[in-house]
Amino acid sequence: MIVDAHVHVAHLERLKVPWKQWIGPAGPEEAWSACYDSDGAAIPEKVSALFAGAGVDRVLLFCEYSPKATGWQTIEDMLPLVDADAERFRIVANVNPHVHHPVAAELDRQLDLGAVALKVHPVHAGIAPNDAQLYPAYARCLERGVPVIVHTGPSNFPGATARHGDPVLLDDVLRDFPGLRLVLAHGGRGWSYEAAASLALTREDVWLDVAGLPPRKLPVYYERFGFDRVAAKCIFGTDAPSADPARNIAAIRELGLGDDLTDRLLGGNALAVYPGLAEPPTRV
Repeated sequence: MIVDAHVHVAHLERLKVPWKQWIGPAGPEEAWSACYDSDGAAIPEKVSALFAGAGVDRVLLFCEYSPKATGWQTIEDMLPLVDADAERFRIVANVNPHVHHPVAAELDRQLDLGAVALKVHPVHAGIAPNDAQLYPAYARCLERGVPVIVHTGPSNFPGATARHGDPVLLDDVLRDFPGLRLVLAHGGRGWSYEAAASLALTREDVWLDVAGLPPRKLPVYYERFGFDRVAAKCIFGTDAPSADPARNIAAIRELGLGDDLTDRLLGGNALAVYPGLAEPPTRV
């Protein structure tokens, strides 16, 4: 099973940045443009077909409430995709203390709508990941057995606060919430690959998602630790629409990791970290 564990299907009318900036230079613009209607809403059947054509069996759809940076990708915008293809799609919740209060109540609302994980975006939200305002959300995730994904590294979108992407800040969270499963999105992209990898290799409950990273460069980014070791704690993701899932899957297979480790990176690790991927989505 192949899992794309990091995807953003935004409603175009709620994006704060232009479409070309959102999809980026590596995104398959023509293919994704065909997945939207004239109102800027994603067409569920076409999005599903795009991932099916790339050989992706499960997709984690990220919602995000970041008015300072990219705008609104609401959980309500994700629901039609799950309704159209409940086998392929799952939702990842998002809370932002500048928008949601109390954060635990909003997190419960999104989890009850079927979210299988929480994404915290400190860089876009403008809040450090170890800020006490986020602690009620972490506590709720620990209580409900929900993994937490945290953006690491900088962002090139206007309004972002790069310093909040330092993986070292998560050492406080790991100390204060033992047993909380953490996924470091983008694997420390930019200037913190080594910090992110060090956390993943020394903490049982810490994983890396490699979304947004060119697969052929992964052995270079994590050379100090040996990429085979790091790959055992990695989860595949594309950051689509800014990358082509089929192309990235092929590139992962060309890394020479061996069949077992390749299969774990492309799907097995995600299935182990996100229990909701194996279960049909439920909505309260």
